[in-house]
Amino acid sequence: MDKRERLGSRLGFIMLSAGCAIGCGNVWKFPWMCGQFGGGGFVVVYILCLLLLGLPVMVMEFAAGRAAQTSPVHLFQKLQKPKGKWGFMGWVSLVGNIALMAFYTVVTGWIIYYFYRFATGQVQDLGFVPMITNPSVNVIFLAVTVALAFLILSFGLQGGLERVTKFMMVALLVLLLVLAGHSLTLPGAKDGVSFYLVPDFKKIDGSVIVGAMNQAFFTLSIGMGSMAIFGSYIDKTHALMGEAVHVIVLDTFVALIAGLIMFPACFSYGLEVNRGPSLLFDTMATVFVNMAGGRWWGTLFFLFMVFAAMSTVLAVCENILAMVRELTGWSRPKGSLICGIGIFLLALTTALGYSVFKFQPFAEGTAWLDFWDFIVSTNVLPLGSLVFALFCCNKFGWGWERFVAEANAGKGIKVRQWMKPLFRWFVPAAILFIYIYGMATFQWR
Repeated sequence: MDKRERLGSRLGFIMLSAGCAIGCGNVWKFPWMCGQFGGGGFVVVYILCLLLLGLPVMVMEFAAGRAAQTSPVHLFQKLQKPKGKWGFMGWVSLVGNIALMAFYTVVTGWIIYYFYRFATGQVQDLGFVPMITNPSVNVIFLAVTVALAFLILSFGLQGGLERVTKFMMVALLVLLLVLAGHSLTLPGAKDGVSFYLVPDFKKIDGSVIVGAMNQAFFTLSIGMGSMAIFGSYIDKTHALMGEAVHVIVLDTFVALIAGLIMFPACFSYGLEVNRGPSLLFDTMATVFVNMAGGRWWGTLFFLFMVFAAMSTVLAVCENILAMVRELTGWSRPKGSLICGIGIFLLALTTALGYSVFKFQPFAEGTAWLDFWDFIVSTNVLPLGSLVFALFCCNKFGWGWERFVAEANAGKGIKVRQWMKPLFRWFVPAAILFIYIYGMATFQWR
């Protein structure tokens, strides 16, 4: 391996970390989960999960990555005590990132396809089910997604990933505000905002809490080393609590504004808000098709979605590439080519899962996408976050003192001593309890 690469600026680090967090989790998954779990109450529980669970785990990942100066595959081995047994978590991180890309690249391909159809004005027969059951559309746009991601990554950290992500994030935020402003002017928008932001606490139950925690970890991409890799690319100028706050504020802002685009539009046109994964595609496409100037608003919306999804694809693929290169010693271009081919082949299970490779792992109507999402969202992210909490805050792992010293190096918001019970006891206990409840109530069949 060459000398470890560095990001060119603090802004690049924040944008890259936020880009990893901001993606389909915010603008595809968050709105449909919010719709299915009753609106405003889910939003309240989700924000609590971000602050009480997501923020501490993100600080831990950043700190472990910066201290180890390596990818997650070797991070635990480097920081653990002599004869420690934490090394397995490096392999879990690699598997988790690959499993995420096994379905995330396909969803990103769907978004690029919708952008292409709106940009070219081919919107009359556009539909979610016809798209996911069309093998050629799925394979072609999966290939476009993976090829584009690894082509950018092959140019290096600063010249490829950092430069492209900065542009995409700025464009994403501008498009987001324009679309939200337009959506709020639609007739009936007030009812959509009320459903979305006024909590009905009677609708909050155990399933809402499980969904909110899993969504918080999914949207922040924490628990499988995705943030640790960016921690390894930065210096000790700034303390890491402040950096994590910046990322979470950006991430939450995008998720909340995405809801302000979708829910007013749904209520204005009398469309269901609990449609599940197809909410973004069928519902929003219907809105734009029936709207004055809808082709152009739809093009802007799905361009925004492309930027959001690709920022996460790039960040997670960088994590995979870094781990594979450390294991093999391959150059960046060679690693990009081989990792790209591998992810493309694995993601074919999801791409063809509604047509050629039909597979129903759980309840009726589930498919490969649900299988990969179950591995990542329901298992690797919460359990990985649990491992980071135990590893960073206990003597049998890295240790609280070492973690705090690393997290607090530099200027900015510090981890305080009074936070120790929250980090050491509350975070792992809450994660474990919610995880066990979620598994016990999961709809297996």
